[in-house]
Amino acid sequence: MINIQEEAARCLFCADAPCSKACKKGDPARAVRAVRFGNEAIARQWVEKADEADLEAAEKACIHYDYPIRIREMVRALPPVSANSQKPSLAIDFCGFRCENPFFLASSAVCTNYDMVARALEASWGGVFYKTICLQEIREVSPRFDAVYKTGNRGEIIGFRNMEQLSENPVATDFEILKQLKQNFPNKMIVASIMGQTEEDWELLAKMAEEAGCDAVELNFSCPQMRMTGMGSDVGQDPELVTFFTANVKRSVKIPVIPKMTPNIAHISEPAMAAYFAGADAISAINTIKSVTLGKGSDVSGSQTGSGYSGRAIKPIALRHILAMVKNPMIKKIQYSGVGGIETWRDALEFIQLGCRNVQVCTAVMQYGYRIIEDMIAGMQQYMADKGMSNLDELVGERLPQFYLPSDLDRETVVYPKMDREKCIGCGRCYTSCMDGGHQAISFGEDRKPHVNGQKCVGCLLCRLVCPVGAISPAKRVPRKD
Repeated sequence: MINIQEEAARCLFCADAPCSKACKKGDPARAVRAVRFGNEAIARQWVEKADEADLEAAEKACIHYDYPIRIREMVRALPPVSANSQKPSLAIDFCGFRCENPFFLASSAVCTNYDMVARALEASWGGVFYKTICLQEIREVSPRFDAVYKTGNRGEIIGFRNMEQLSENPVATDFEILKQLKQNFPNKMIVASIMGQTEEDWELLAKMAEEAGCDAVELNFSCPQMRMTGMGSDVGQDPELVTFFTANVKRSVKIPVIPKMTPNIAHISEPAMAAYFAGADAISAINTIKSVTLGKGSDVSGSQTGSGYSGRAIKPIALRHILAMVKNPMIKKIQYSGVGGIETWRDALEFIQLGCRNVQVCTAVMQYGYRIIEDMIAGMQQYMADKGMSNLDELVGERLPQFYLPSDLDRETVVYPKMDREKCIGCGRCYTSCMDGGHQAISFGEDRKPHVNGQKCVGCLLCRLVCPVGAISPAKRVPRKD
């Protein structure tokens, strides 16, 4: 049977998709996109009325570099349309502003002018952290992006490296854009991201943001590639500077102040505490991670440098930093905006479940466009409806009680693997991994089926992780054998 997630990952997500144009009674491109972004449970609704001839025409129209997406097989494998048609509200308060949903554009290349942001807000994004404004002249390098792919040098991007700095627009132009955005989209949260080098810089930019009508100001203490000293992550790594500049901005304006933390530090709680005690209203985290990539085209005029890394690969690191701040008993009653590796509603959910009231997206938009907001909203609403939830606040921090120190975890019981021999295809991946990276607890006979030796198995479940077809699952937890 076709793996619909793997097939959807092959889709190029064409603009003005030819497959949908060729399909008279459905929108296969929308259905495939729904699968790719975690909405396979509701994907069928976009092709439910399409007949075999429609789907065949769509498949023939598919643009691809190797072979077309197997649209007909995907549709046959989709689950029935969910009977739950409820659409709970995703509205949530953030820094005193009632946001229609928690999905925001992150301060970056995805929000650099009025037209871009207006299109995003019209597409149902809840708000924007506008690209960082500074008083210094910004001249970007070319090229300034690189990517790490799942395989080879094209296709599915798992990590994204960028050398982009701040807004290249004149300062007055950016604040005029923010003013127009707030006037034309009064129900959307408009946040100005700023970066100063001196006390006077921070104060001036914050006041300009307030005068432009911005709902809040984000303090960029975290950009990893500023060429001027005393800016970006240079500040975020120094709790004293975080305290000084945050407190100064708080004295200068009445709108909420949101420092943005750098992940390029051993203990993010230290600058976070500094921001908290300086009066910050919320904290954004994280910015990109300092990195080096050496792919083809990663140089600038033959020169290489370190720069910021983003994309799905950094999500676990971002979550770890959020958890560290939320679990710090010294930081109380402050809100969080989660950033880093968010592509789907499920990614956003994880940040919310760790305590964020708002999430920011950049790299996924750069790859797939503003349209992904449709799947983020639909997926989160479906999840809430299935859980019988009507208020997004119910999800905020719900998984925090499950987190303990490593020393406090249960070490008296064990979970062994359970093999589904009907699903098993006999590839032997579990055997190879257990032999060379585990505890040599799996044998592989002439029947090409794995057999677990209970005397050797320690319940690490490495076998479950490497199984390509999901034929291995955890069995019931039992007391450890001494």
